[in-house]
Amino acid sequence: MIPKKSPARCRLLETASRLFQKRGYSEVGIDEIIEESQTAKATFYRHFPSKDKLVEAWLCAIHDNSEERQEKIINAEGCPVQKIANAFDGLSDYMIAHDFRGCPYSNSCAVTESGNELIRQQIERHKESTRQFFHRISQCILEVRNEANLLGDRIFILYSGATTEAQNLRDLWPIETAKGAALDLCEMAKSPAA
Repeated sequence: MIPKKSPARCRLLETASRLFQKRGYSEVGIDEIIEESQTAKATFYRHFPSKDKLVEAWLCAIHDNSEERQEKIINAEGCPVQKIANAFDGLSDYMIAHDFRGCPYSNSCAVTESGNELIRQQIERHKESTRQFFHRISQCILEVRNEANLLGDRIFILYSGATTEAQNLRDLWPIETAKGAALDLCEMAKSPAA
């Protein structure tokens, strides 16, 4: 059995990640990944029996990093509303760092064939995890779980929409606007008249 963290596997995954993030996984071939990572073809197939398995590993790695960032936000000092603001600020930083390429999951979903169940499961897993992240924060704002989850869903939709439009327009204003709307929703939810 090959160790999960072998240098060749890491090199292949890092190369694929860079290329997929830059151009999208459907535009990058296995031969290019092998050449750029300076890895033998047999080594590639020993670690990843197919391109789909590589894409699945790539999405899984992004998901793990995202969950780490979410846990840092949840566990940081500050009120829940500030934590929501921090999530949107982190999204702005991500978009700048990745040249407005947007969400790898949404981008992958757009080009994934309906029969590719493993990749689709990774996409759904990540989106649901992000939704649950906003539920967790919202449950610190509202005591009634159903109301908190509805608030979390609204914020999740703002976050997802902002990601898409920031990518489309190559600008941060959609994220800033969505952040303002999310914070307004939080304030309205906290007010007695809500």
